[in-house]
Amino acid sequence: QVPLVESGGDLVQPGGSLRLSCAASGNIVSSNTMGWYRQAPGKQRELVASMHSGGTTNYADSVKGRFTVSRDNAKNTVTLQMDSLKLEDTAVYYCNIRQFNGRWNDYWGQGTQVTVSS
Repeated sequence: QVPLVESGGDLVQPGGSLRLSCAASGNIVSSNTMGWYRQAPGKQRELVASMHSGGTTNYADSVKGRFTVSRDNAKNTVTLQMDSLKLEDTAVYYCNIRQFNGRWNDYWGQGTQVTVSS
């Protein structure tokens, strides 16, 4: 198992910024992808941004240029810097780690609420 602990969700005004952090522990494979997904009410969970341990990043089109994902491989942490937040960014954000140890496994955090409202 790989427990994930998230922090940083909050209420913010449009145009504001937030930083989400996530720390993983347990049975972590050195080659893995860590990232963030989000789920708004009535919608499916979607990828926001991810980063492989080798450095490759992937962003949803809707957040390109506004959000930045980074990680510390030594500490097994991933951070999502969110700038120029919009109303439509409101969602529960979930930290994820995907790794292969015999088979592909996805592990999830408990979720943190981000609300963008004036």
